[in-house]
Amino acid sequence: MLQITLRYIPYHREVAFLQIKQTEVTSVKAYLPIFYIHVYTAVFALLGGFTQFNNSILTKYKKLHRAMGYLYFIVVVFFAAPSGIFMGYHANGGFLSKISFILLGSLWLFFTIKAVYYIRKKDIKNHRHFMMRSFALAFSAITLRMWKVILVYLFHPSPMDIYQIIAWLGWIPNLLLIEYLIRKNINHEKK
Repeated sequence: MLQITLRYIPYHREVAFLQIKQTEVTSVKAYLPIFYIHVYTAVFALLGGFTQFNNSILTKYKKLHRAMGYLYFIVVVFFAAPSGIFMGYHANGGFLSKISFILLGSLWLFFTIKAVYYIRKKDIKNHRHFMMRSFALAFSAITLRMWKVILVYLFHPSPMDIYQIIAWLGWIPNLLLIEYLIRKNINHEKK
């Protein structure tokens, strides 16, 4: 992800992904600044999120866990998720891709806010579950690109077909896996 982000430094109108988004870049005034907000902040969401599930940090460095959690919350709620929803509205791949990316951004925002709601209520179990859901969606930045490489390598689909597939494949399996792990954990605690 850092390597992908570095492609966009310095700020440029015609680099990497933006080369296929020139219609939006030239006709939607807000597109370019919001795109860059998303690219520059999402990498901090991943960094902040990775530290939230490390048992060593959770037990030995609670202040670091809390600080990285605040960073994650601010980045996701005020920058990365809203800009992701905006970009979803302008996504490649047609209506179904747009719905997927808008839903992804909206759920990411909702799960993150719910996670903070529960920690403020001192409900650590639900806080952890909603953070797991939130980070599963943040991690879609990586799984989406991974699926793209695999599908292009195996099947050589057209670029627009690949967008329609990875728009959903990038985050639905992540969320299903996390729901499975949460349910498994809940069932284990009941025994």
